[in-house]
Amino acid sequence: MEHSRQWLRLMQLSSSSLPVGSFTWSQGLEWAVEAGWITSAEAFKRWQIQQMEQSFFCVDLPLFIRLYQACERQELAAVKRWTAYLLACRETRELREEERNRGAAFTRLIKNWEPDCPADWLALLAQSQLCGMAWLGVRWGIGARELALSLGYSWIESAVMAGVKLVPFGQQAAQQLIIGLSDHFANGLDAAFLRGDEALGAATPLSAIASARHETQYSRLFRS
Repeated sequence: MEHSRQWLRLMQLSSSSLPVGSFTWSQGLEWAVEAGWITSAEAFKRWQIQQMEQSFFCVDLPLFIRLYQACERQELAAVKRWTAYLLACRETRELREEERNRGAAFTRLIKNWEPDCPADWLALLAQSQLCGMAWLGVRWGIGARELALSLGYSWIESAVMAGVKLVPFGQQAAQQLIIGLSDHFANGLDAAFLRGDEALGAATPLSAIASARHETQYSRLFRS
């Protein structure tokens, strides 16, 4: 695929308008706000940095590069193994449902964009959006690092937009948070890519508690 078209495809994949339902999930943030753990933009930033350092850099990014490399080699068994590992790292029913729902929505896009995608791959891609992004990136010739930046930006923007509704804080604060969190993400990207198998796994017990409590939260804006 010609370079300019690749960059345009990458921007499309990172867009908040991509219909995968990311805006409908708060990943425990809604309960954390109700519990009084997050009461300001600064507290929100600390929470998101913790999620980034102890989960996204330890699970999502290192598993994404493994999925991407397995897709490059057309190793279906390796993709199955790393996808199962990813789902096992999602500590609550809510987080696993989000992973599967986003994967299914993204796979519907792949079926439309790439109708010759093999059926056995489609069934696997539906388990996780990370898996679908890896396969599509290889298909479109978009590099793993560029896709990882897209994934990181989408994750940051979705979280900040949830914070605007829940904490709350204004749009100016939101844009400042996106800049700060993006800088932090860029600084940790290379180390996350180099993380070994023995260092995979999240360490975010408060996030898991918040997600589990959110499943039965009486009044909520986001899905469980």
